[in-house]
Amino acid sequence: MYLARETRYAIQALIELAGRPGRLVESRELATAAGVPAPFLAKALQALARAGVLASVRGGGYALARPPAQIRLSEIVGAIEGRRPFGTRECIFWRTECSEDAPCVLHWRWRELRPALERRVGDTTLEEIVRRAGDGALGPPRRPRGPGAAPPPPS
Repeated sequence: MYLARETRYAIQALIELAGRPGRLVESRELATAAGVPAPFLAKALQALARAGVLASVRGGGYALARPPAQIRLSEIVGAIEGRRPFGTRECIFWRTECSEDAPCVLHWRWRELRPALERRVGDTTLEEIVRRAGDGALGPPRRPRGPGAAPPPPS
């Protein structure tokens, strides 16, 4: 299970908005500040507004609808990727589709891990994400280089 590119863009934009409390910020300004493509971000921001994560004013921009400590990562992921993003049919082990009806050889392990992952995502707040981003802990992962380096995960 990988987060969709739009979810990563949304998180980057929310980090930017958290640093501008009470201020309405236009989509294009957010895209520039977060370093993400404006068309993708505009769609993500609309989904976050529909989910109640953002407040929006037509032609006036976006602001956080609540303090960062009250916004959960599960809300962000759910707004962009659907109600149950970790219920995906894509296997995290084999990058293929599997299910209870057609399980892969490690499906039993995913069945055990999924509830714990959902809990952790539900416990994580935007405030924590912002704090870690400020510590330099967030950012694109460094890609290994050289012979035998693993290919990057799909976007």
